[in-house]
Amino acid sequence: MDQRVKRKAEGHQHSCFPSKRVAVDSAVGWWNQPLGVADPEIFDIMEKEKRRQFKGIELIASENFVCRAVMEALGSHLCNKYSEGMPGAKYYTGNQHIDEIEFLCCQRALVAFDLHPGNWGVNVQPYSCTSANFAVYTGILHPGDRIMGLDSPSGGHLSHGYYTLGGKKVSAASIFFETLPYKVNPQTGYIDYDKLEEKALDFRPKILICGGSSYPREWDYARFRQVADKCGAVLMCDMAHISGLVAAKEVASPFDYCDIVTSTTHKSLRGPRGGIIFYRRGAKPRRQGFVHNYGDDSNYDFEEKINFALYPSLQGGPHNNHIAALAIAFKQVATPEYKAYMQQVKRNAQALASALSRKNCRLVTGGTDNHLLLWDLTARGLIDRNYEKVCEACHITLNKCAIYGSISPGGVRIGTPAMTSRGCLEEDFETIADFLLRAAQITGKVQREHGKSYKDFLKGLQNNKEISDLRNRVETFSTQFAMPGFDI
Repeated sequence: MDQRVKRKAEGHQHSCFPSKRVAVDSAVGWWNQPLGVADPEIFDIMEKEKRRQFKGIELIASENFVCRAVMEALGSHLCNKYSEGMPGAKYYTGNQHIDEIEFLCCQRALVAFDLHPGNWGVNVQPYSCTSANFAVYTGILHPGDRIMGLDSPSGGHLSHGYYTLGGKKVSAASIFFETLPYKVNPQTGYIDYDKLEEKALDFRPKILICGGSSYPREWDYARFRQVADKCGAVLMCDMAHISGLVAAKEVASPFDYCDIVTSTTHKSLRGPRGGIIFYRRGAKPRRQGFVHNYGDDSNYDFEEKINFALYPSLQGGPHNNHIAALAIAFKQVATPEYKAYMQQVKRNAQALASALSRKNCRLVTGGTDNHLLLWDLTARGLIDRNYEKVCEACHITLNKCAIYGSISPGGVRIGTPAMTSRGCLEEDFETIADFLLRAAQITGKVQREHGKSYKDFLKGLQNNKEISDLRNRVETFSTQFAMPGFDI
């Protein structure tokens, strides 16, 4: 008998495995230990991050907290399987159960957004929304073709194309394709649809993109559709930030007008980190007088092109643990409880906007229609990076962002999904507004005493009693609320 292993007979054996071989040689079994034993250093860092999340106020608009079931799927045995290819046509064998999970995830994705499978298809394999967007470009464009999306300083996303004033191409979209942005009106903060149309008719993009990462208002998809038809463009929406609101029917739906819709899966959807692509299939509607740059005149042809672009062109094997976790999230999205959650997200954003406005804080566009708001700090003489750092020191996380029309970035983006997931209501966000205002007062004082340059400013944060006091208030407040998936 091989001395490295022995047969283990126990009365409490798992029903699926009536007999086990257990390694007795440490050279075989050393790696199969719990995390705290296998790698105490990583375990300790992870525990510190868990405490940070629990004690802090999370206001980054693109972040959220997932439930226990999603965490369990992400940390499951599904990590073990390679499954390159589309479900039902995998490169490797042994994927029958993986296919079952992916088919179910796709089905649930369509149900979550109330889409008919005869009119819409979906790919749940992208590793991120940026990957999803680039797969769309790769599938239906040629190198050098034209894309038009919202300018990043106006609230757009880098994956829609961006280059600096000096001409440096920042995103892959601008490296491999020709990109031209449309912008918001610098006085109102709203998209200037007239100028958008004028630019589009001159530029003639093959893809016109609606959607962004820092835009607090509704999107006029009908107007986008009119512009896209006039210039012969595919209309694509990146709904990464608002996909949860779209699914809950709390904002206008891009599916009524767009040809392709992409999204992340981890923001307002409360799923695992990844991306997703929806594309039209079946017969095209007749639009008299318009000539399209894509496909034939009768049927959409996005499905094969996009799927092939994702694999094998851009990605390898999909992350099966992510797809299972996403299926769990989509099951939740289709419930009345999720709709109530998204309604609360909106009410909380409006409560926070009202509380800040009452204290004479300038909000871009004057408020919000969704889950986020943009606070222009320039009127208070604050440097966005300095304010962001003070908030972080007080265990409040948010992020600096561009405010179009300002000389410097000038503002912060604040979102409500994460703290709503922890149970915060309108009155709680009024308390959070007080914390944000106190952080602004501290920032102004440190800037006056130490200077606005980041290096000098940081010196004023060391052993700062006002920061310590606010941090204690924040922790007392935050630890009242439960953390989804945490044993705290």
